[in-house]
Amino acid sequence: MVHEAKSAHVGGALSMADILAALYGGVLRVDPKRPSWPERDRFILSKGHACAAFYATLAFCGFFPEEWLDTFYRDGGRLAGHATHTGVPGVEFSTGSLGHGLSVSTGIALAGKRDGAPWRVFALLSDGECDEGSTWEPALFAPQHGLDNLIAIVDYNKIQSLGRTKEVLDLDPFADKWKAFGWAVREINGHDMEQVVDTLTAVPFEAGRPSCVIAHTVKGKGVGFMEDKLLWHYRNPSVEEYQAAVAEIEAVL
Repeated sequence: MVHEAKSAHVGGALSMADILAALYGGVLRVDPKRPSWPERDRFILSKGHACAAFYATLAFCGFFPEEWLDTFYRDGGRLAGHATHTGVPGVEFSTGSLGHGLSVSTGIALAGKRDGAPWRVFALLSDGECDEGSTWEPALFAPQHGLDNLIAIVDYNKIQSLGRTKEVLDLDPFADKWKAFGWAVREINGHDMEQVVDTLTAVPFEAGRPSCVIAHTVKGKGVGFMEDKLLWHYRNPSVEEYQAAVAEIEAVL
């Protein structure tokens, strides 16, 4: 998709692919045949720029035809370069302006809590957007209102658009910050599927508190020449790079 579109954030898409596989492989209560099912869990991709992996996941799960993936990031296509809900089943909210996803998710969770609804809200954030005050406002708000139906997952690949997070704006001690704000926190290897699935199926970690999963991941995971490289935050592979990447991924499938 990224190669054909000649655009998109492939590194951050690959770093969260295992998390999406776990969520849509059984953690989320969703029904592709009924994307607006009232009892569904809500998923918000706050890091909407990495939506190539999200669209692919939805297509493979049957929310829409796989042929739609050919229109990714194309003029007139359904699948915009940042996650869009307009005409795309399975996408709850258009995202891409970083720092908004957790606020929206918190509002949805508050509505669900007040309605006594059984569904949960999962928000997948980038580490870079945790530089923003708009992320920390809902981080304060959610514990105050006992939103244990809210789960924040941070794709902590430690590289953002212009450099490593430690150099741009150091987040550490990251888990301690969320704990200090009143969240129940767990840190995991975001590419260890057993850890990912076990952790996400254990939410809420504590009654009356929102849950935060800090997933330590690798930018460009699965493609050796992309892994942990700032260059691949935003770059499309050439024909040779595309062929090499596909060969490497197919070799382990």
